[in-house]
Amino acid sequence: MRNLNFELKQLCHRNRDGSFATQRDRERVLALIANQLHELGYRHMVAASLKSKHVERLVGRWQAEGLVAGTIKNRMAELRWWAEKIDKQKVVACDNVHYGIGKRQYVSNVSKARELTSGDLSRLSDPYTRMALQLQAAFGLRRAESIKIRPGWADRGDRLVLKDTWTKGGRARDIPIRNEAQRRVLDEAKRLAGRGSLIPADKRYVEQLRRFEYQCEKAGIHRMHGHRHQYAQTRYRELTGWAAPAAGGPRSKDLTPAQRAIDQEARLTISLELGHFRSQIVGVYVGR
Repeated sequence: MRNLNFELKQLCHRNRDGSFATQRDRERVLALIANQLHELGYRHMVAASLKSKHVERLVGRWQAEGLVAGTIKNRMAELRWWAEKIDKQKVVACDNVHYGIGKRQYVSNVSKARELTSGDLSRLSDPYTRMALQLQAAFGLRRAESIKIRPGWADRGDRLVLKDTWTKGGRARDIPIRNEAQRRVLDEAKRLAGRGSLIPADKRYVEQLRRFEYQCEKAGIHRMHGHRHQYAQTRYRELTGWAAPAAGGPRSKDLTPAQRAIDQEARLTISLELGHFRSQIVGVYVGR
């Protein structure tokens, strides 16, 4: 392992900022950055070597690759974290505009929905991973929520109740149980978990998360967030009576005033069920 990769890995392990998922993603991004710096010709760097020229070269490369603004901004956040930990905050400009990084594009009419198939499930040997994926697809759960959930506690008959300790941002929420398919998945989850969560009794959350990731990677199951997109688009059709823009339905500008009112109400409902609490974000899932 090269010096820079090793030192950034150690820096991450000494500074456990954020959730397990945040820490893991940060370590992965910094490893990518270290590799790219090596490819750009900076062969003998250590963690303390970071300079403004390195940041400029990295941003130039990412822009040349055509990466979207959101991806570049996420990488910039990790560069700032690195600079802060070595007490060289001024190396990275505090405003992304300095680098010509534009605003995030929140709305796309290209569908990112992903359907969970029986073939996907058949390639998984771990029943807890298999069950977590089914809950993601049935209720639009995030990955962490689908692992941390205690199905027996969450099942309230006509709705699924998520505790604040399971969710992103610590926001508890309810999700309606609308059909027999959801009921079957939830009952199966309760049988598997008993009174507990979808983390086996002999494992901690981070260990089960790693097993989940390994199982999905081995089975060739990618873009799991697409299950939330699929859930949102299904709910949009149920609530409005027509397909979401991202699924080939009419765009917002083509709706009548009465349809726009239905559209806005549907977006707010979906936002609450996904745990976002603002309808603007729903455009990412259903289009505009």
